[in-house]
Amino acid sequence: MNTLLQTELTAFLDYEKYDRLGFNSGNSRNGAYTRTLHTEYGDLELSMPRDRNGEFNQQTVAPYKHSNDTLEAFVIHMF
Repeated sequence: MNTLLQTELTAFLDYEKYDRLGFNSGNSRNGAYTRTLHTEYGDLELSMPRDRNGEFNQQTVAPYKHSNDTLEAFVIHMF
């Protein structure tokens, strides 16, 4: 999951990590913050990457969401 998030940031920035194209590009990687996502299979410790300008919005995990709602979706589907 963490690799998928890093790949998503690479696609957003249009250059690989440590690539010369990134120097003086106006936007670059700016570390990551940790987030725990609770799923029915256990807790996932995710490292959410970020960029310098704050323009990166990842699509893999919904923002501000800390749990998986598969049980809710299942109940709604059964109803």
